[in-house]
Amino acid sequence: QLQASGGGLVQNGGSLTLSCAVSGTSRSRYALGWFRQASGKEREFVAVISRSGTSVYADSVKGRFTISTNNAKSTLVLQLNSLKPEDTAVYYCAAKPTILTVIPTTGYNYWGQGTQVTVSS
Repeated sequence: QLQASGGGLVQNGGSLTLSCAVSGTSRSRYALGWFRQASGKEREFVAVISRSGTSVYADSVKGRFTISTNNAKSTLVLQLNSLKPEDTAVYYCAAKPTILTVIPTTGYNYWGQGTQVTVSS
């Protein structure tokens, strides 16, 4: 199970920290990712951290967002810095069982409920 939290309203240029509680006995077998969906748009990939700890980011957030997990993989974090109005969306955490070296950006199996991030201009 995945439970996202930490969204809110922030001004242009501000920061937020999103957290996702990851439960289950097979957490070590999953790549963990963040996606977002703006109103009227399709859900899009934001960031992923693989089982081996490698992270990959969408070009639109590279250098501004940071994905991380704790050692137990029970908490997934997305640090959002230098936020822009176009970052406004519902953010979802997700999990996908993979082999060690795979860094998936699509095809996720399990999803959290989403948390709203709103950036005012």
